[in-house]
Amino acid sequence: MRAAALAAGVTLALDQASKAWVIHVLDLPRRLAIDVVPPFFNLRMAWNTGVNFGLFAGDGEVTRWALILLALAIAGGVWIWVSRQAPRALLQVSAGLLVGGALGNVIDRLAYGAVADFINMSCCGLNNPFAFNIADVAIFAGAIGIVLFSGGEGDGRPS
Repeated sequence: MRAAALAAGVTLALDQASKAWVIHVLDLPRRLAIDVVPPFFNLRMAWNTGVNFGLFAGDGEVTRWALILLALAIAGGVWIWVSRQAPRALLQVSAGLLVGGALGNVIDRLAYGAVADFINMSCCGLNNPFAFNIADVAIFAGAIGIVLFSGGEGDGRPS
């Protein structure tokens, strides 16, 4: 579980450091937008009270706390599940990415009432209206990794 813990810790630290930088140093909530390498990479402030792409967004405290509890339950479930699997590094790193990203977004909901999204990327004449953060990338990559690297021989399941 060392690889999972390391991946979770690094993910959480990078996510929270990047959010602190754009919120408190660059003052993105006031500025709203900073063109870095347009249109490929820009900073666009978005406070997400829902899940991906703002689904289930709501300003209510019930939604906020339900999403916090759901993220903690999923992260805890993934952590317990991977601890019972054969110690495969790529599976553990994938689980750590997912758990670290989920915890990063939980911290945002606790601290700000919403998840701080700020990375915006567009390309090839397509204008992407959505913003995301490092935690979102880690959750997505971790989920894909869990699918790819779980199962098979020696996965710790009884025969």
